[in-house]
Amino acid sequence: MKYFGAHVSASGGVENAPVNARAIGAGAFALFTKNQRQWVAAPLSDASIAAFKQKCAEFGFSPRQILPHDSYLINLGHPESAGLEKSRTAFLDEMSRCEQLGLDRLNFHPGSHLGQISVEQCLDRVAESINLALDRTHGVTAVIENTAGQGSNVGFAFEHLAYIIDKVEDKSRVGICIDTCHAFAAGYDLRTREACDRTFAKLERTVGFQYLRGMHLNDAMKPLASRVDRHRSLGEGELGIEVFRYVATDPRFDDLPLILETPDEALWPAEIVRLYEMAQVPAPGK
Repeated sequence: MKYFGAHVSASGGVENAPVNARAIGAGAFALFTKNQRQWVAAPLSDASIAAFKQKCAEFGFSPRQILPHDSYLINLGHPESAGLEKSRTAFLDEMSRCEQLGLDRLNFHPGSHLGQISVEQCLDRVAESINLALDRTHGVTAVIENTAGQGSNVGFAFEHLAYIIDKVEDKSRVGICIDTCHAFAAGYDLRTREACDRTFAKLERTVGFQYLRGMHLNDAMKPLASRVDRHRSLGEGELGIEVFRYVATDPRFDDLPLILETPDEALWPAEIVRLYEMAQVPAPGK
């Protein structure tokens, strides 16, 4: 089964996210469980947790259809001890919030070396950060998102993802999320079916599809290998439409949250319908 959706607002409470997802015809959704631009947030209330679970059940969203995202402030590979500890504390809180909500995965950008340590040292810190969080939580998988390689960000190469996973002690609770825009910006061509075959074969060889826990479906504003993270609506950027048809029809991407982060939210309902049409399966509620 294919689960297409978008990163919807949880403004006013996490319980509003499944309502907002249902309103755009989504079969999956992503959300922030707290304000993504703040380090600290009030704990989730029992009422909010219960309402979130009730709305997910009402609209048919299981944990495998939901891909929560952590705060953009967090840098699990931070080169300085104070910044690293602050990030690790915040990440643990994010993992714990997912656990409270009954969610089974948390998507995050791996981190940045900020030009102060080597890439390998940064990746080591990311892996250690994951291990620390997994030791103190239960049932939630840490899902590493590939990056565009902008600035000093690590995680743009599939080898980086494999390196982190290799150093995570509990392999059953680590995974990856592949963002199509980020992959393209990092130099992985996805513009044709043949290019997709090559790129995803490399992903299989380097990391393994068994670790795939979700995808972000975004077209790209900038050209191949630009290292610039700028999303476009489907079919309106440098990628074109073929990669999204590829994902929609390939069973390797079944039973995963396939999430739009395209910039025009008004287009999300139509984009979701289009993706379901490509997959030749009915959209939710159809």
